[in-house]
Parts: sequence; C-alpha cells; structure tokens
Amino acid sequence: MKAIFTTGGKQYYVTEGDVIYVEKLDVEAGSDVTFTEVLFADGKVGTPFVNGAKVVCNVEKHGKNKKIVVFKYKPKKKYRNKQGHRQPYTKLVVKKIEVK
Repeated sequence: MKAIFTTGGKQYYVTEGDVIYVEKLDVEAGSDVTFTEVLFADGKVGTPFVNGAKVVCNVEKHGKNKKIVVFKYKPKKKYRNKQGHRQPYTKLVVKKIEVK
C-alpha cells in the first residue's frame, strides 16, 4: 500500500517499511507518531485529505544534517558574511498505512 502525507510543509510518498527523514518532530525516539493529513492512500485521492486514513511511523532517531555554508557578499562594497547551518531532522520508519 502506498500513501502521500504532509509534515513540516513537505509531502512524502511512502510505502510500508520505508525509512524517511523529515523536519524535526517534538517526539521521543523509540515512540510512534501518527500522521492524519494523508493526501493519497491505496488509490483514494483526498479533497484535500482522505477521511479515516492515517500513516503510523516509528521514530528511530533525531540528528542534524551535514553543514552547509551560507555565503553572502555584495561586489565592490567590502561586504562579506559567511555562516554555517545544520538542519535538524527526525528519522522515521513507516510501520503501517491504514485506510477506512
């Protein structure tokens, strides 16, 4: 069974058993989290969400992505600004997709 759900302002296309990385969720590692904003599940398309559908995931761990360098400058003005950023994430394992 396949599903598309939203979290963190992004949409994820998953099947059961998939491992995905989403924006950091405020949930303990090792616990389950349920997503009810399902746009598509088992061939059913929602308007905007499928009624009674949910995606249950297990939180495997939290972490940070690799550092990216943000470099801003303005030519001929002696303005340079360099900073780094590491985006936090949550690693999820999709346990089951339910549709009523």
